[in-house]
Amino acid sequence: MATTLPATDVVLVGVGLVGTMMGRELTRAGLKVVGLERGQPQFTVPDFQGPRMHDELRYSIRKALMQDNTREPITFRNRSSETALPIRRWESFLPGTGLGGAAVHWNGQTYRFQESDFRMRTLTEQRYGKKFMDADLQVQDWGVTAAEMEKHYDRFEYLLGVSGKAGNIGGRKVAGGNPFEDPRAREYPTPPMKEPYGSAMFRKAAASLGYHPFPQPSANLSQNYRNPEGMELRTCMFCGFCERYGCEHYAKASPQTVLLPVLMNDQRFTLRTGAQVLRINLSPDKKHATGVTYVDAAGSEFVQPASLVILGSFALNNVRMLLLSGIGTPYDPQSGKGTVGRNYAYQTTSAVQIFYNEKININPFMRSGASGTVIADFVSDNFDHGPHKFVGGAYVGEVMSHGRPIEFHPTPPGTPAWGAGWKHAVARYYNHAIALNIHGSSMAARQNYLDLDPTYKDAWGQPVLRMTFDFPDNDIRMSKYLTERTMAIARAMGGEQVVPGARQRPYTVTQYQTTHTTGGTVMGSDPSNSVVNPFLQSWNVPNLFVIGASNFPQNASYNPTDTVGALAYRASEAIVERYLKNAGPLVAT
Repeated sequence: MATTLPATDVVLVGVGLVGTMMGRELTRAGLKVVGLERGQPQFTVPDFQGPRMHDELRYSIRKALMQDNTREPITFRNRSSETALPIRRWESFLPGTGLGGAAVHWNGQTYRFQESDFRMRTLTEQRYGKKFMDADLQVQDWGVTAAEMEKHYDRFEYLLGVSGKAGNIGGRKVAGGNPFEDPRAREYPTPPMKEPYGSAMFRKAAASLGYHPFPQPSANLSQNYRNPEGMELRTCMFCGFCERYGCEHYAKASPQTVLLPVLMNDQRFTLRTGAQVLRINLSPDKKHATGVTYVDAAGSEFVQPASLVILGSFALNNVRMLLLSGIGTPYDPQSGKGTVGRNYAYQTTSAVQIFYNEKININPFMRSGASGTVIADFVSDNFDHGPHKFVGGAYVGEVMSHGRPIEFHPTPPGTPAWGAGWKHAVARYYNHAIALNIHGSSMAARQNYLDLDPTYKDAWGQPVLRMTFDFPDNDIRMSKYLTERTMAIARAMGGEQVVPGARQRPYTVTQYQTTHTTGGTVMGSDPSNSVVNPFLQSWNVPNLFVIGASNFPQNASYNPTDTVGALAYRASEAIVERYLKNAGPLVAT
């Protein structure tokens, strides 16, 4: 029998990036907040120090910072006519767990989405006509604009200390930055990172073809920085251990380095780790959240009553929690009705490899998670899609996040898959190869969705999440076109061989592509096709806010973290300035 605990003002489901930010804003407003995190404590930067954190086998291969899929798996299939099976090894994407969540092991790319991302349905139809998109696409507007998001992007970037170069300040174009970005209020908090050799080669080649290269905005810092919360960050050392690792140098923005210690020192905040939330509890009429039920590490069950529930776990787990709690209507791909699990999307990535002679030394190991140079000429609607019959796009760049010896083994076509020939090729090309990354959007499609698996259950006896996904035709066409454009840049960079790798179907969970899983609790202005309103408040349960990449109606070309953080700040502002004064559904003003 569950033990009922004393009530609190707010309960956070997940104390990752979103939970930490929301906890700080709500305690600052005077509320008592309980944070529930299923992972065990590992929250100070010193916990990341020493040889243990640079153990590539433990963290990159065995995924030590990721969700335990022996206790809480996800099942997968490409289409609804197939039987989904459990994903037994995390390869395609890496759901984080533990205090700080996936923001502990991220690389640090920190891009803003564009107006043409937030209003994709409306602006596409205005420019190309209402019949331009494929019939299976469920692209929709977000219910916010880039102008409304600007101040929240700005605040989040100054929390992180992002290193970059602005391209548009107040409508004035700035040389050296991204000329396609929407107006921003001011420059980045810190200058761009140093440019690696391979990135410099890309910059020169891209510029020679008329493109507009700029330094990738990075939450790996270019210089020492003190953020508005008083947290001190240090200069990145280019150690090569970012993605899949915590940063012991205080050089990568994560909850541990930018905010969590401040929250932990607030007496209004209580942290409970090892707390596996089973469900959000509802009133008898199912219109009000009364708190949550969770199980602790010893297996004891507790009810935590709360006046306000903030669901801010990993995107996939946000969806699952709503389904387990009976909040909202599950999406039905046959009828197209229902919203929870709708518009699941991913990221459509591809690459072009360049192999050089032994006189060109790339030094791939000395990199940070987000150093590099990119172009945005093919992002979103920055180019004319009319002749190409697809929507979306990609940024292209030399942005390799690591060159660690176990994972990075570039070999040209024709190399044996194993044995002495493979080893010889790896040794020959390890320091003499470049991969140009094509980081593409993912359009929501009617056939792609998330629901509960009818067969498999987790360690607590609850249905696991089932993913049904394959790349839509639209995204395959986009990948082919962008890979061809990138081939031209690669050829301009020289090399002995240039090898394209456009994205192909079927999507497979056996190959790492990106951790940018989105959708399933999408935001919007219409409850018939969204789960939360533009302030991330549940349409069905007004004292529940759902925050994360699960809010994205479809995925943009850029990495999602900057937008997740900006949306969290926007939601916290709405809660503090409006909801707490008049609890109930929030409407646009």
